[in-house]
Amino acid sequence: MVARLLEKYRKDVLPAMAQKFAYRNVNAVPKLDKIVVSMGLGSAQEDAARLEAAEKHLAMITGQKPVVTLARMSISNFKLRRGMKAGLKVTLRGSRMYEFFDRLVALAIPRVKDFRGLNPSSFDGRGNYNMGLVEQTVFPEVDPATVTFTQGMNISMHTTAKSDEEARELLSLMGMPFRRD
Repeated sequence: MVARLLEKYRKDVLPAMAQKFAYRNVNAVPKLDKIVVSMGLGSAQEDAARLEAAEKHLAMITGQKPVVTLARMSISNFKLRRGMKAGLKVTLRGSRMYEFFDRLVALAIPRVKDFRGLNPSSFDGRGNYNMGLVEQTVFPEVDPATVTFTQGMNISMHTTAKSDEEARELLSLMGMPFRRD
């Protein structure tokens, strides 16, 4: 079964992008390459149950088991030693990526409190978009009654676009609700 958003990309977004930016080859049209969802867990070294709960929630949200990331350097102010568990991350590609993106745009982002649109200037100059969510309970997979602590997450969308303008057009055609400045 093909993901709903992948089908939309093939039918609607691809021709619109090819026409707007005058691509001669269909393979030159930018597409979503991967989505990386990460959580920084500063208090994970004190409370192992917190790491397990965050790992369970991230697995429910993404549909894939997260990888535990380790600290690369020691920072005494944060009581962090090199090699300690510092966070979690999941890299999504293919149909899981499109399914996650669809749930993010259609279900999670509209549930954010006082939402007025995503920042259109959060591109990195190479066609990749980064955003953050304050809590994991905006996803319908996570039951708010079972959550003992709120945990934020970073979502990084990597595209094959050469510029921010192309990436912004790609993501907005796919349904990202950018703020109108």
